[in-house]
Amino acid sequence: MAKPTTMKIRLNSTAGTGHFYVTRKNVRTMTGKMSARKYDPVARKHVEYREGKIK
Repeated sequence: MAKPTTMKIRLNSTAGTGHFYVTRKNVRTMTGKMSARKYDPVARKHVEYREGKIK
């Protein structure tokens, strides 16, 4: 069986609030770590979210 092209990742907030988003990324096209600027409802502002493993 072939490996799946997408895998689930966890985007952790860099504000230190513990908030996270779960999303999927294409492993073949995005080989590096994913980061995005998204809204953190705990901090109530937009912050940088970085990729982490789902435990």
